[in-house]
Parts: sequence; C-alpha cells; structure tokens
Amino acid sequence: MLLEVERLEAGYGALPVLRDVTLAVGEGEIVAVLGANGAGKTTLNRTLSGLLRPRAGEIRFDGTSISRAEPDAIVTAGLIHVPEGRRVFARHTVEENLLLGAYRRGREHRHVGLARVYAIFPRLAERRRQIAGSLSGGEQQMLAIGRGMMAEPRLMILDEPSLGLSPRLVDEMFDLVGSLAGSGTAILIVEQNVVRTLDLASRAYVLENGAIAMQGEAAALARDPVLRRTYLGV
Repeated sequence: MLLEVERLEAGYGALPVLRDVTLAVGEGEIVAVLGANGAGKTTLNRTLSGLLRPRAGEIRFDGTSISRAEPDAIVTAGLIHVPEGRRVFARHTVEENLLLGAYRRGREHRHVGLARVYAIFPRLAERRRQIAGSLSGGEQQMLAIGRGMMAEPRLMILDEPSLGLSPRLVDEMFDLVGSLAGSGTAILIVEQNVVRTLDLASRAYVLENGAIAMQGEAAALARDPVLRRTYLGV
C-alpha cells in the first residue's frame, strides 16, 4: 500500500477528535472518506499532511513513517493535500499560482507540469494571465487541483472538491478526479457527496464521531441499507 494509517488518534488541545482510525490507499487507487460535518474528516486530512501531530498511531507513506514529519517533507515525498475552500493566492495570476505548486517538488519539470495542467484544464490556459481572485468558484477549484498537480503527486488528498459548485461543475469535477487516477495518481477523496463519490471510488471508509463506522468496496457500501438510510434518506 502507498499510504497506511494504523490506529490513528489526533485532536486539538484537550479535545480528542480521531479515535483508532485505520485505513489504506494503494498505488493509483481512488479511496473515499465519507462523513457528515464534524465527523473528523478535516482533522484526518490535516494529520496526514503534517499540519497536526498525531497523539498515537502510525502513518506510513511508501513504507516510511511520516507520523512526525514536517509538512514540507511530506510534500517532497509526494503526498499533496488540496485543502477545502480552494485557498488560491487571490492577487496572483493563474500561472503564478500554478508555478507556486512546484516550489517544493516538481520544480525541474514545471514547464511540463504547466503543459499537462493546461491540457486537462483548457479554461486555465485561457486565463493564465488572469488574477486568480477574479475566477469563478469552479475555476478556482480547478486551479487548486492544478496547483497540486504541479508537485507531481504520488497521492493527492482532495478535501471536499465539490463544495459550493453547481451540479454541472460537480459532474465535471468528478470526471476530472477519475482521469487523474487513470494517469497513475492515487486519490484520497474526502467528501459529503456520497452518491457521486461511491460511484467513483474503488473502496470507501465512513467516518462518524472520529472513528471508522463502515468500510469496504464502494459498490457494496452504496447498496448498504444502513448507509443509504443514514446518508441518502432512503
């Protein structure tokens, strides 16, 4: 497995959030983490990317422990986190944002990286000189993912990539995630859009109150009556 998480615990101050979380992502695989607001999804992402220290447990990336690694070392290893809310550099151009994605990893091949991003996102190519803060929400999400691609990720964590997008752009975004995995990038997608995410992923974990409540093949979970009743209301 490319990413292995075993019995992870994490939280803020005296507040525990994650409890005994175990999960894994293989090379080129799309794995989903589903859960309602407050389930611990953002805490999981922050811990995996080194922004929050785990209290217990182990995180291994490509066989090497990254439990105590700094965020820049984790990026250098090829684990790239695209955070919720896009967080583009609003006063910089599209191309400047993309080039900043290759600051720690991918710098030597940044021109190849730009060409790849522009091929996948033609709208970004059209707007390469445009100030990022003037882009639409969907375009900013494209830019955030494109910036992550510039670091030549081996595994990309996508935190709520469909949040705030129109239904048409949601479809576009999930198609894009599928194409990224098809090119060899492993994806850990953390989402509230249960139907589309389970349709895309090969396996999934359901996070409730900081613990894994369900896990298994995505297609099987999509048919599970408990999940359907809890998350789909059917």
